[in-house]
Amino acid sequence: LNKNLAQKWLMQAQVSPQAWQFCWALLSPDKVPEIQYFGASALHTKISRYWSDIPSDQYETLKTQLFSQIACFSSGSKMVLTRLCVALASLALNTMPEVWPGAVPEMVRVFQEEGGGVDGRARCLALLELLTVLPEEFQTSRMPQYRKGQVRGALGREWGSVCPLLQQLLRQGDSPGAVKARVLRCLSSWVLLDVPLSESEGLVEDCFTALPDPELFDTAVEAIVNAISQPDSQRYVNTLLKLVPQVLSLQEQLREAVQNGDMETSHGICRIAVALGENHSRALLEQVAHWQGFLALVNMIMFCTGIPGHYPVNETTSSLTLTFWYTLQDDIMSFDCERQAVYLQVYRPVYFQLVDVLLHKAQFPSDQEYASWSSDEKEQFRIYRVDISDTLMYVYEMLGAELLSNLYEKLGRILTNTEQASSWQHTEALLYGFQSIAETIDVNYSDVIPGLIGLLLRININNVQLADTVMFTIGALAEWLADHPVMLSSVLPLVLQALGNPDLSISSVSTLKKICRECKYDLPPYASNIVAVSREVLSKQIHKTSQCMWLMQALGFLLSALHVEEILRNLHSLITPYIQQLEKLADETPNPSNKLAIIHILGLLSNLFTTLDISKQEDESGESTAPPVKTAPLPPGPNPVVVVLQQVFALIQTVLSKWLNDSQVVEAVCAIFEKSVKTLLHDFAPMVSQLSEMLGQMYSTIPQASALDLTRQMVHIFARETDHFPPIKALFELVTSVTLSIFQQGPRDHPDIVDSFMQLQAQALKRKPDLFLSESLDVKAVFHCGLLSLKFPEAPTVKSTCLFFTELLPRCSDVPPVARVVQENGKLLLQAVLEAIGGGSSRSLMEQFAEVLFSLNKHCFPLLTVWLKEALQAQGFPSTRVTTEQKDTFTQQILRERVNKRRMKDIVKEFTLVCRGLHGTEYAAEYCL
Repeated sequence: LNKNLAQKWLMQAQVSPQAWQFCWALLSPDKVPEIQYFGASALHTKISRYWSDIPSDQYETLKTQLFSQIACFSSGSKMVLTRLCVALASLALNTMPEVWPGAVPEMVRVFQEEGGGVDGRARCLALLELLTVLPEEFQTSRMPQYRKGQVRGALGREWGSVCPLLQQLLRQGDSPGAVKARVLRCLSSWVLLDVPLSESEGLVEDCFTALPDPELFDTAVEAIVNAISQPDSQRYVNTLLKLVPQVLSLQEQLREAVQNGDMETSHGICRIAVALGENHSRALLEQVAHWQGFLALVNMIMFCTGIPGHYPVNETTSSLTLTFWYTLQDDIMSFDCERQAVYLQVYRPVYFQLVDVLLHKAQFPSDQEYASWSSDEKEQFRIYRVDISDTLMYVYEMLGAELLSNLYEKLGRILTNTEQASSWQHTEALLYGFQSIAETIDVNYSDVIPGLIGLLLRININNVQLADTVMFTIGALAEWLADHPVMLSSVLPLVLQALGNPDLSISSVSTLKKICRECKYDLPPYASNIVAVSREVLSKQIHKTSQCMWLMQALGFLLSALHVEEILRNLHSLITPYIQQLEKLADETPNPSNKLAIIHILGLLSNLFTTLDISKQEDESGESTAPPVKTAPLPPGPNPVVVVLQQVFALIQTVLSKWLNDSQVVEAVCAIFEKSVKTLLHDFAPMVSQLSEMLGQMYSTIPQASALDLTRQMVHIFARETDHFPPIKALFELVTSVTLSIFQQGPRDHPDIVDSFMQLQAQALKRKPDLFLSESLDVKAVFHCGLLSLKFPEAPTVKSTCLFFTELLPRCSDVPPVARVVQENGKLLLQAVLEAIGGGSSRSLMEQFAEVLFSLNKHCFPLLTVWLKEALQAQGFPSTRVTTEQKDTFTQQILRERVNKRRMKDIVKEFTLVCRGLHGTEYAAEYCL
C-alpha cells in the first residue's frame, strides 16, 4: 500500500508546476542514480506532455542545460543518460523544423567538440544514444497527425547528417566494439522512419561485415532485418539486387553454424534471408535477368526450412521460413497466365522439394528421444506440425492432384518394399501429409484415394502416433467415404478396433463421429455392430468424459438414419444400463461421487439427443440438414427421443427432487430437454405440457438460471402455437412471479438468474408480446426489475437488460399495458441510462445503452423530448464534469438521431468520455477507434 501511495505521489510530483525547480536539483552529482533518474524522467514528462507550459524564450536555456547534463552523465549512470537523451529528443521534436531547424547537425557538433573533461569515447557513445532515441521518441510521441507528418519529413532530411557519421564509425578499424554496437542500434532505430534504402545502402552493406564478430552479431542482424523489412524499401530494386549476393555470401557461415550446433548464428542468418525473400519476393521475381540469384536465395531459405535436427529441441529456425513459402506462392500465382507458366516451370519442382523437406521435418524422433522431451517441447512440436500441415494445404493450391499422386507413390514404395523396412516415422509423416490436404480440400475427384485406403490396411500399426494419424486420415476421408460407401467395410473394422484403445481415444472417437455424420445413410448394415462396440467401450469407462460425449453424438447421427423400430431397439440396448444406474443413484443419499455419476449419465443422454434427428427439417437458416438423396421416409407416431424422454421423465423428476438445490445437476437435467427441444423443434410438442409443469415446480422450489434458459427455449419454439400457448403462458407467468419475489428480497446474490430472466422477457416480447396482455403479469414490476438490473456490475446482465428494454419499447404501439408503464415510468429508465453514460457503468457497455436511447427516441419521441430536458436540468447530473452547454448539445444530437443507430453510438461514446474527464486523452483515441 505504501509503495502504491509513493508511486502515486511521485507521478503527481512529475506533472506539478514545481517539477521544473526540483528536477534539476535531483540531477546533482551527490544524489544516488535512482533519484537522478526520477529527476530526468520528470524533465521528460514535462517536455513531452506539457510543452505548451514552457515559454518560448526559455527553449534555448532548456536545450543548453540538457546538453550540459548529458555531457556530465556521459560517463555516469547509463539509465539516467538515456532518460536525459530522451528528454532532449522530445525537445528537438517539439521545436523542429521551425524553431530548431538544424537539430541533428548541432547535436553532432556539440558532442564532437573537445572539452568538459569528458573523453572522446564517452562523448561518442552519448551522441549515439541521443541519435538512437530521437526516432524512437518520435514513434511514441502523441503529436497531432499533421505535425507528425512535418516532423517525419524534417527527421528524414536529417538522415543525410546521421548516415555518414554512422558509416565512418563502423568503418574505422580502431572503433571500440561498444561504439560499433551502438551504431548498429542507431541504424535500426532510424530505418523505422522509412529513410530511403538507397541512401543507407553502403551502411547496410557494412552491417554484413559486422556479422562475423560474435559481439556484434545480434545487433547487426537486427539492423539488417529492420532495414530490409521497411515497407518503403521495395521501391529500391537496384539496392535489393545488390543485397542478394551479400545474403548468399552468408551461406558458408550458416553451414558452419549448423555443423557446430550454433543455433543463435543459424537463426540470425536465416532471419536475414527470410526478411529479404519474404518482403521482396515479387520485386525480385520481376527482375527476370537476375532469376538465378533469386533462385539461389530461395534455395538458401529451403536449406533453412530443412535445417538438420528436430524442432524445437535441436533447432528453432525452420519455423521462421514457413510464411515465406506462402508469400512466394501468392506472388507467383498473382502474375498473368503467361508469366505464371514461366515461373511455375522453375518453381513447381522447388515446391515438390519443399513438400519432401516439410514432411521430413514433421517426422517424430525415435521413441527413446521423444520420451526424453518435456511436455512443453512436445506441445511446441505439435503446434509446429500444425503449421506444416497448414503450409502443405496451401501448397496444394499450386501443385494440385499431382501432389496427392506423389505422396501416394512414396507411401506405396515404402509399404511394398520387402527388402528394406522403413521406419514408422516415415510412414506416419507421409500419411500426415495426406491428412493435412484431405481435411480441408475436396479430394473426391482424386483417383488415388481407393489405393490409399488399400495401403492403410497394409500398415503395421505398432505405435500410438502412427495409429493416431491413420485414424485422423480416415476421418479426413469421411466425405469421400460417403460418396464411395463400398469402402466402409474396409475402414470401419480399423476404427472400431481403435475405439477400444484408450491411447487412441481422441482420434478414434472423432473419426467415428465424422463417419457417422457424413455416411449415416450407408451405415444401417453396420449399425448394430457399431452400437455394440460403443456400448462395450462405454461400459469399460476407458474414455474421458468429453470423448464419451462425442461418442454419444456419433451414435445419435448413426441412429437418425434407421427406421423408428430399430432406433427404439438400439436406444433401449444403449441406454438401459444407464437408466438402471440412474435409478440406483436416485435412491442413494446425495454425495459428491454420485453427483458426478448422475451428471455424467445426464450428459450422455443430452449428447445423444443433440444429434438424433429423424425429422430432416430445414434448420433456421433455411438450409436443409439432410442430403438430397438417400433420406428415410418420415415415420408416423411420436419421435423416438420423445418416447424415451416420456419413459424416463418420472425418474428424472425423482433425481431432481433430491438434487434440486444443486445448480450443476439442475443444469444437466435442463440440458437434456434444451438439446432435445433444439434438435426436435416442433416434434417435441407432446412433452410441452409435462415439461412446463415440471419446470414450474422446479423453479418455484429453488430458482436456477438454467430453468429460465430452458423456459426461454420453449417460449421461442412453442409460444406462437395455439395448442401449446396455455401451458407456456402459465409457465411464463409463474417464473416471472417467482423472479419478482427474488427482486423484492434482494437480487444482488443472483446475477445469473437476473441475466437469464431479462433474456427470457426479451424473448417473450419478441416471439409473443401477447404474454404481456395477461392480467396475471405485473408489467410495471418487470419494468422496475429491469431498472434495478441496469445497475448490476456484471456486464452480461446489463447487456441482457438493455436487450429487454430495446424489445420492450417498440411494443408501446401494440401492447397497451407496456405503453402505460413506459408513459408512467419511462423517465426513470432514461435517468438510469444517463447515469450509466455519466460514469455509472463500464465504458464497454455504452453501445448497449446507446441502443436503449435510440429505441426511446424512435418509439417515445414526444415523451423523450420532455424527459431529457427535465433529467438534464439537475445540477451535476449525469456528471459534475459536463457543462450546461455540453448537455444541451448532447440533447440536440440525441433527438436528431432517429435513423442512424451507428451515429447514436458515436454520440454516446463521445459524451461518456466528456462525463468521465477522458475526452481528448490517449484512452479516448483508443476507445473511439
